[in-house]
Order: sequence, then C-alpha cells, then structure tokens
Amino acid sequence: MKISIVGATGYTGAELLRILASHPAAEVLYITSESQPGTGIHEIYPHLTRFYTKTLASLADLEKIALESEVIFIGLPHGHAMEVGRKATAINPQVKIIDLGADYRFKNHAIYEQWYKVEHTHKEARAVYGLTELYRSQVKDAAIIGNPGCYTTASILALAPLVKYKLVDLKSLIIDAKSGVSGAGRGLSLGSHFTEVFESVKAYNVAGHRHTPEIEAVLGEIAGQELVINFTPHLIPVARGILSTCYANLKDGVSPEAVDEAYRAAYSGEYFIRLLGRGAYPVTKNTRGTNFCDIGWHIDNRTGRIIAIAAIDNLVKGAAGQAVQNMNVIFNLDEKTGLDYAPLYP
Repeated sequence: MKISIVGATGYTGAELLRILASHPAAEVLYITSESQPGTGIHEIYPHLTRFYTKTLASLADLEKIALESEVIFIGLPHGHAMEVGRKATAINPQVKIIDLGADYRFKNHAIYEQWYKVEHTHKEARAVYGLTELYRSQVKDAAIIGNPGCYTTASILALAPLVKYKLVDLKSLIIDAKSGVSGAGRGLSLGSHFTEVFESVKAYNVAGHRHTPEIEAVLGEIAGQELVINFTPHLIPVARGILSTCYANLKDGVSPEAVDEAYRAAYSGEYFIRLLGRGAYPVTKNTRGTNFCDIGWHIDNRTGRIIAIAAIDNLVKGAAGQAVQNMNVIFNLDEKTGLDYAPLYP
C-alpha cells in the first residue's frame, strides 16, 4: 500500500511512522510538515534513524501526494484536515483518507461546529467513525475514516456492552479519565511543562471537554436514544496512557453474571480487547506501546453501581494504532498486521 502522512511531526505522526516501519504491506511515500519542510524526519525524531531517511514535503505537493497514494493519514489540528480531505478526494476519488483529528468524527456537523468553533467545509463527505471493534463493517467500505479520540476510545469501549445490552440507567453515566502528557501534543504549553506536571495531578476542561459530545454521540447511537454524560479528564505525570474509570447505575435485577456475559458477548472475538474480568484492575503500563485495550469491571452492591475500567496507550489504540487497524480492515488484511507485539515493560 502506498501511504502518505500529512502532518507527520506531531507525536501521533511519529507513532504512525514507528508502526508503519514494521508493517509488511506498507510503503511510506510522502510525509509532510508546514513548519519544517525539507528537514529529514530522523533529525526531528532521532529514534527513527535507519528506519526513515525521508525529508518532509509540504501541502504544496498535495496533488502529487493524492495521485500517488492509496491511503493518506492526516495528523493536523482540527479545522485543517477536512480541507485536505476535500481536496485530496477531488484529485483522486480512489484515495482513502484516515483522519486522526476530529474533523470527520461527527455525523451531526452542527455539534462539531458548536464544540470546535469552526465551520465544517466537507459536509458531503460520507465519513465513518473508526472505532474498529464497533464499526468494522462500515470501516471496510469507507472512503474517509474519522479516527476516534483517545479518551473516547477507552471510555466507549468500557461502556458499550452495558449500553448495548441495556443493563444500566443511561442518565447515570459518569466518566473519570486520566491521560499521559503526550495527549496534550508536542507544542509548547505551560500546562504540560515538566515542572507543572511532575508530582501533580489536575482536572481540566471540566464539563466542557471536546470528547464529551463524541462519547455521547456514539453511546447514544448504540443505545438508540440521545444521552448525556459527565466526563472529567485529568492530566497525570506519565508520558503515555489513558485510564478511564466509568460509573453507571445498574438496572434493577441485573446480576453480576449478566454483566460478565455482556462483555463476553461484545468482545470475546476481539483480539485487541483483553477482558480482564470482574474484579480486575487494568493498568496503563500493561498496554504501553500497543494497540490493546484492557477492560475490567467491579460491581458495588452497596450503591447498585458498576465501575468499568479501561486502559489503553493514547498514542497507539487511542490514535496511530487504531488508524493502522482501520487501514488493515479497508485493505482486507489481518487486523493484527503491523500491530501484533507485546507491551513495553516495565
């Protein structure tokens, strides 16, 4: 497969290059950066030395990139990917677009515009939400994929079986999630400086994080009705990882065994979802550098609540790995291709 990456110098772009370097069916043609064109990618990311000698192109070469590529991954800030996708698909209607940002995640463009404060300029795109385990059949035939966010991936996967099998009160969903600092991106920001983050944990964007409507939209679609959640993100002093702890009130009469069976029914055939089971505690370190999502759950008989916990690597299953998983589905490859390796430990 002939692959290009538009916006390759962020953490997600670098992770995508790391994964594709060992993908047996992938050939990276072009990588772009508007801030550092002409620079070798190994100069920016020395860990890629000997894997890539390519220099960065720019979007001035988009026509050539679109014509020669079978897949274009887009790693640009929101508001920019949809213009690249619109132009690239006009140049080459056969090219597949996988956007790792937010521009193609919403079926309801008004919700996107409300939360992201920009006009959506590619409304005619028939994009598919790329949470592979839930939308595989749609991903297979898609031309444009909106790759989910990292908080979103962990939270939806933790809650989806409970919602799908109608085991919980949909008005009671609460998500408390923690992210490693790489989730904030590579750009300079006071809030992600070492001295601000080290030995500290903080909540941010309470009641206003942009992943909130994304989670609501997908879980609402699964439930067959609109729903509202409380989502609170936190920044923790680690480089990688998402831990999403999700709370919901169980409906009357729902047994622990029914909960166990719901998770097995939803995910027993999913390679990248590791069901640790009732009473288990997923740990971010156990998914580090991989496309796995570890899920465990606890039932609090005293309060009648279930607490579902999911751990992922935000840069892999939460971004680049899931994008490659979607690419594998589109091209009828084994989903594990280029992604089947053990976590880095310790």
